[in-house]
Amino acid sequence: MVKSRFIFLSISLFCFLQIQSQSFNITNYGAVGDGKTLNTQAVQKTIDACNQTGGGQVIIPKGVFIIGTIYLKSNIDLHLESGSILRGSANINDYAPYNGVHYGMIYGENAENITISGSGNIDGNGDSFFDLTHAKKIEWGGTQYTRQKADFRKVLDGGIGDGPIVPKIRPYQMLIFSSCKRVTLKNILITKPPFWTMLFADCDGVLVDGIRLWTNMLAPNADGIDVASCNNVIISNSDIRSGDDAIAIVGYDSHFEIPGFKKLRHSSGNIIITGCNLQSYSSGIRIGFLDQNTVRNINISNCNITNSTRGIGIFLRDEGSLENINVSNCNIETKLRTGDWWGNGEPIHISAIRGKADVKLGTIKDVKFNNITCRGENGILVYGSDESVIENVSFNHVTFELTDSKLNDVAGGNIDLRGCSDPKSQLFQHDIPGLFAQHVNGLTINDFQLEWTGTRMPYFSNGIEVSDFSGLRISNFVGTGSPINKDAFPIYLENGKQAKIDTKIGVKEVNLTK
Repeated sequence: MVKSRFIFLSISLFCFLQIQSQSFNITNYGAVGDGKTLNTQAVQKTIDACNQTGGGQVIIPKGVFIIGTIYLKSNIDLHLESGSILRGSANINDYAPYNGVHYGMIYGENAENITISGSGNIDGNGDSFFDLTHAKKIEWGGTQYTRQKADFRKVLDGGIGDGPIVPKIRPYQMLIFSSCKRVTLKNILITKPPFWTMLFADCDGVLVDGIRLWTNMLAPNADGIDVASCNNVIISNSDIRSGDDAIAIVGYDSHFEIPGFKKLRHSSGNIIITGCNLQSYSSGIRIGFLDQNTVRNINISNCNITNSTRGIGIFLRDEGSLENINVSNCNIETKLRTGDWWGNGEPIHISAIRGKADVKLGTIKDVKFNNITCRGENGILVYGSDESVIENVSFNHVTFELTDSKLNDVAGGNIDLRGCSDPKSQLFQHDIPGLFAQHVNGLTINDFQLEWTGTRMPYFSNGIEVSDFSGLRISNFVGTGSPINKDAFPIYLENGKQAKIDTKIGVKEVNLTK
């Protein structure tokens, strides 16, 4: 009996190892890596054969292999060898149609144990789907309430400036994983998406580690990684450079029709972002937007966010709440841009304001920033509203250098809250303190160091400005109001109660309840 059991276990282990080690080369199923041949069917045949035998590696060897839409299946490791390029077709009709639009290159649904690995390149061929010679105009929000009116973000020397370039008809997300479990992407290079690069929707157990994801930085909607209604997600040790948000943690976004992406109703949680270098012409990291389910338990650490229009943005526009968000040991550098990018140079942006009618707004609460170094061309913003007061936000050991910008004349002195429903609150002029907060309860600012470098515009104002608040604590603040503004105070407080200020520098108080 023991011997029989040993033989059975040995056979089972042998079969398991055989499945794990078996590989299927796409060239054996007709793929040609000449950069011309359409290989969609050949790659799909390879995936299907691998899946039917229990799984294993699908090998993309050295060469340039053109594909349209392929479908990943369970227990598949799509492995790109050194020198391999899996390139999206330039023909929109090579991508699977869906309700008048098209899927992207790689789609997985209701699958388990999917991996994309190797040192090769997945290239979306995105430049084929843009007019590279014209810049997209500002549409949502308009410019009528900005400081510059029609000249807002105008390119003074002609050309397209910072873009974004104009999209043509294009395939949607390059890589979609919908309702999948245990998805892994490691080490690969991903380039030139025509739309969002990578979308995880309703997934559990996602690991993205050590990838390089480089988009055309002028491409609109070219997000890096989008995470929607997912749980247990780790994004680590990666270099992401994207025209739009580098990493976005979102709910369903009704502004775009997303192939195969049903409207999701459950919350997201347990998300770790660590050890990443991020660049974006929009937000380095964005959390929340329209149609937002509750998102909780997010930890962001040891990241560099540079060359970005907005650093970390937390946006409440719907009934779901955003809670328990911790950001630590990060460096953030932001700047103003020309063109229709969302964000206006804020290193940290937190806002809660209505974006949809007929919903009860959720809340943003329990957000902590610890050991953060910022350098930016606009102030830090905490912008609650009377119907969604932000709760329990802390800034601890934060250093912020607020610098002048060559674009202040065409872009400075404004707040960008786009995604909200009130036209007057989307893009509008506003004085710029170093840190501005309103409609917030339980705001704590400890060991905040603020430096003004070369700021020349009169709209730069107070060091810290807080209004409509309850339970404010400020301690160990080192800084001043704007040196260019003789009326600016280090700290300006208005319409609040229960303020405790542990500092000897100048404080202006208006309508405070002790």
